[in-house]
Amino acid sequence: MLDKALEYAHQNQGQFLSQLKEFLAIPTISTLDENKPDMQRGAEWVAAQLRSLQMDNVQIMPTGGHPVVFAEWLGAGKSAPTVMIYGHYDVQPVDPIELWTNDPFTATMNGEYLYARGASDMKGQMVASLKAIEAIRKAGDLPVNIKWLLEGEEEIGSEHLEEFVKNHKEALACDVCLNPDAGMIAPDKPTVTTGLRGLAYFELRVYGPSKDLHSGLFGGTIHNPAQALIELIAGMHDKNGKITLPGFYDKVRKLSKKERADFARLPIGNKELIAMTGVPALWGEPQFIPAERVGARPTLEVNGLLSGFTGQGSKTVLPAWAMAKISCRLVPDQDPQEVVKQMKKYLKEHAPKTIKWELVNLHNADSALVDTDSIGVKAISKALESVWGRKPYFKREGGSIGVVAPLQRHLGAESVLSGFGLPDDNVHSPNERLHLPTWYKGIDAFIHFFYNF
Repeated sequence: MLDKALEYAHQNQGQFLSQLKEFLAIPTISTLDENKPDMQRGAEWVAAQLRSLQMDNVQIMPTGGHPVVFAEWLGAGKSAPTVMIYGHYDVQPVDPIELWTNDPFTATMNGEYLYARGASDMKGQMVASLKAIEAIRKAGDLPVNIKWLLEGEEEIGSEHLEEFVKNHKEALACDVCLNPDAGMIAPDKPTVTTGLRGLAYFELRVYGPSKDLHSGLFGGTIHNPAQALIELIAGMHDKNGKITLPGFYDKVRKLSKKERADFARLPIGNKELIAMTGVPALWGEPQFIPAERVGARPTLEVNGLLSGFTGQGSKTVLPAWAMAKISCRLVPDQDPQEVVKQMKKYLKEHAPKTIKWELVNLHNADSALVDTDSIGVKAISKALESVWGRKPYFKREGGSIGVVAPLQRHLGAESVLSGFGLPDDNVHSPNERLHLPTWYKGIDAFIHFFYNF
């Protein structure tokens, strides 16, 4: 059966690619109201794919926001294990559009890469799992029961997913969740993700005068909100990159000698990160190597700044307000709600009396660790080794995937975190891309996984 499934996958790579391009053409940008009809189209495309795989009980289920697509196939019987496959069909906005070399929603080939928004994150990964199941179905019966949980809000914090999981515990019950929203270190380095950082995401607003003022008439007497905001943000790190929010590190787990040895073995060093990002030098806590800073240390980053006049030419204005988007990536055992309190305490202690401020808590996600000795991790590790011919690397991911903690909390289900995106895929940036040779290998690896499990 395995050989037949792999043969089918190899013979139908062109068809798989064509259907991926079709999916990528739907601009499923979850954060923009204007794309709500496209979100529905995206959900319907996914549901149609599941019906073509002869899945049962295919439903587009409403939430407080964008819908969840659910399906199942329980033909392996009650004695067989059940694998849930998670994915998200929404994508990030395309701004700044002028930096794209092609239309973001017209998939374009360039060498071994396919360029489009969502190609890597994560429509490519979703289609890889769909096509792995298709190949197995063409070869015979599935060796496990299958459920699908495909959401449309991951890129906006999976705002309604926990409530959905909590309200549908019986329907979603499973032994493990295959989550391909992670990635690989490099095309020749298969990777299993063993940890995810959590998230606390804020919008910090600073207010000064009741309206924009003439900077010549009022400058020097009115505290500029933009300057006050910048001063507050600058004080959130010390000179060594340590975050200064009160109590921020109180619950951060110390790395064991074994964990530090595992991080040291990862092929992610200064040279690799400098080459990947184009920066002149790295920055951060000097007592931790780059892999530790990314995977096991919390961070505080400014994601955006807005204030005053930013158009062409000059306008001498003292702005009435300033705003910053700030994200904190969190590690076990940090609580996002506690970090919200820590941020408010910092602002109360450091904000000058010359301005007013407001902190809006936009999104939260818990961190997660995966048991490397679990059956699911062993099954995906063996699958990756079968396809790549080498044992996979185990790494902690710097990002967050909101579904992992709710599945643990409400279903008792552990996640298998894998995927075939690469660090230089320009995820969330212009010219997002997918390395097709790695993607085709990924489909093979998923086929192996289901038989292994």
